[in-house]
Amino acid sequence: MSQIASIETTPAALRGAAIMVAAGLAFAGLNVAVQWASVNAGASAPAIAFWQYAIALALAAPLVWRGGIHILHTRHVFLHLARVLLAAAGIQLWVYGLSVVPIWQAIALAMTSPFFVMAGAGLVLRERVDFARIAATAGGFAGAMIIIAPWSESFTYHAFLPVLAAACWAGTSLITKYLTRLEPTAGITVYLLLLLTPINAAIWLGSGFEIPPQAAWWALFAAGALTGLAQYLLTWAYASADAAYLQPFDDLKLPFNIVAGWVVFGAAPTPGFWPGAALIVAASLYLMRRERTLPA
Repeated sequence: MSQIASIETTPAALRGAAIMVAAGLAFAGLNVAVQWASVNAGASAPAIAFWQYAIALALAAPLVWRGGIHILHTRHVFLHLARVLLAAAGIQLWVYGLSVVPIWQAIALAMTSPFFVMAGAGLVLRERVDFARIAATAGGFAGAMIIIAPWSESFTYHAFLPVLAAACWAGTSLITKYLTRLEPTAGITVYLLLLLTPINAAIWLGSGFEIPPQAAWWALFAAGALTGLAQYLLTWAYASADAAYLQPFDDLKLPFNIVAGWVVFGAAPTPGFWPGAALIVAASLYLMRRERTLPA
């Protein structure tokens, strides 16, 4: 392949990496808002999940107005349903996990998701999964494990909740990447919010229909706005670059979330945070630099 072709493909990959980093920042703010509503304000996990996505759906309405109702036209209803069911399971596991696991530990465990995505990207999406991409993903995961220190006394079985959520979200990411080959980013985002809201509503009603305390509402509105933004950015990133390539940049959510938790909740990082975060950042920068010079 010519050098010109390589140059032409580079901006898309770098744009995808930058958008994934922006999505990570949005998810960090989202997780802080969810944990605040749960731990500080006392809202239940099902109530948080419902209002988070209901508010996000309301705020996403301009996407339909701007793009036209035709963006919701799809021939892949089954894929959208499978994506939503996996996302719904991941959300419930994640919200409950955040109520019983420190935010930095939960995010670190969620870093197992790239391994699931990497395997699926090669087997299902037929993307290039070479040694460099595997090494960068493994490096990011190693950094996460240094931070979480699963060998420490603070590690509990509740920590498996974020791992299960990560497995569900990996499936969601793979379907999202596949759908970006077929449908517009706005439509994919709105479909997720549109189909998730009634599922979360049914779970909320089944749990007892507990109304969130007044103190939780500002956090729920923040979580809703950040949910819509984060989902749009995530879908846009997958539309711009390979899922396998993006995983080390997804790992940057870990230091983002730990710093956010430190600032908001005063949960100071463990001594292993700094070398672990450095390893995650190094893996991301290595892959970005390598892909810039790789022939298409």
